[in-house]
Amino acid sequence: MFTLAMSSIRRRPGRFIATLLSTFLGAAVIMTFSSMHDTAAAPGIDSLSKESITTAANVVGGYGALLVFFAIASTLTVNVRQRREEISLLRRSGATPAQIKRMVVFEAAVVGIAGTLLAIVPAMIGGEQLLNVFKDTDQVAAGVDHAFGAIALTFGATVTLLTSVGAAFLAVRRATKEAAGGRKSRGRVKTFAGVAALLLGAGTVGSTFAMDKTDVALMAAPGYGAILLAAGFAILSPALLRILLGALAKPLTLVFGASGYLTIHNMRQRAAQLSSVLMPLILFISIATAIFYMQVIENDAADAAGLTRSGEDMSVQTLNFVIAGIIVIFACIMLVNSLYAATTYRTREFGQQRLTGATPGQVLGMISLESLILTVFGVFFATLSAIAGIVSFSIVRTDTAVPDQSLGIWLAVVGIGAVATIVTSVGTAYRGLRTPAVEAVALAA
Repeated sequence: MFTLAMSSIRRRPGRFIATLLSTFLGAAVIMTFSSMHDTAAAPGIDSLSKESITTAANVVGGYGALLVFFAIASTLTVNVRQRREEISLLRRSGATPAQIKRMVVFEAAVVGIAGTLLAIVPAMIGGEQLLNVFKDTDQVAAGVDHAFGAIALTFGATVTLLTSVGAAFLAVRRATKEAAGGRKSRGRVKTFAGVAALLLGAGTVGSTFAMDKTDVALMAAPGYGAILLAAGFAILSPALLRILLGALAKPLTLVFGASGYLTIHNMRQRAAQLSSVLMPLILFISIATAIFYMQVIENDAADAAGLTRSGEDMSVQTLNFVIAGIIVIFACIMLVNSLYAATTYRTREFGQQRLTGATPGQVLGMISLESLILTVFGVFFATLSAIAGIVSFSIVRTDTAVPDQSLGIWLAVVGIGAVATIVTSVGTAYRGLRTPAVEAVALAA
């Protein structure tokens, strides 16, 4: 299986580009912030500077590890699903499920190592720039030099490899058990995980009300609660999406005709696969919206009270905006990455639809409508989870349930997510439709 795995990577490298991009970006984010631990451990650094950069490393390390896992897991799941026929052929050729698992896991490990190595130099540059941000806001002394050492390398490599291997194992385990009737048990596990995430998220958001409005860590509970709620909705998205499609089936068919029918039929069949796209979309909108609004609420509350922000307050503000910026970039790239991989794989499906009578315009209309439904679905549940964090924070911090801030931030975040989703899906589908239908059907899955 070692030889087969290496041969697969060598002969079809394009298949692993999406996974490589996920591991590269994930390792770069993890190592960038982990290098703050190396910097803090350097001799001669003052206690205030050490505290500021250590806080940044610890907080973003938790966010980063969670985002890296979801990003790599969703990409690997798409990759393994695209290889379903190859896995079935290996099974018929005598390969055991254990051998196939070892092959896919080893492939993921090789790609993870490659992504980690490629991320070292960008992480060194990113760590230097991050330290400059803290210096520019007077949270770190000007004489502190950036260090990139064993902590950054070890933590970055460990998180990336464990995430890659673990996600690959879970993905191939699901694929190899499909023929054995394991779908029902997997559905129960996913439902349990989704409900658990929602309950834990609700509890974490609720814990905000036990905190004092002057607590420096007041944003932590609603922030993590919003993440857990978003993850819960994303995990349960196949079931929630099917409910929505059932309600929209007749109206969409009446309004959009053949494109509407194709959309409903395909999305019902592919509800589980679409969760890998909804995951980064929901997380992106929910986390970015919650963090930006909570920080703006905090700033406005401090200004209204005539308070002068301390160095610790400035550190928290800078950290929150850095976190939100990284989430916007990272999650948006992962969204585009997942959409591109998933839509490219459907070139053969588009060819089959055209051979059965659908026109290229109807297929493109189907993809456009799918993208619109996914965007609306993702925006709704992402906004719901973000509102839970924002409202709880606002009640405790300002004694007001409805914040005074405008919808500008939400519209900007939603706009980025919507454009990324629709443009990537439609653009990739249009490119696939340029392939003649007969050639597209002949492509290997």
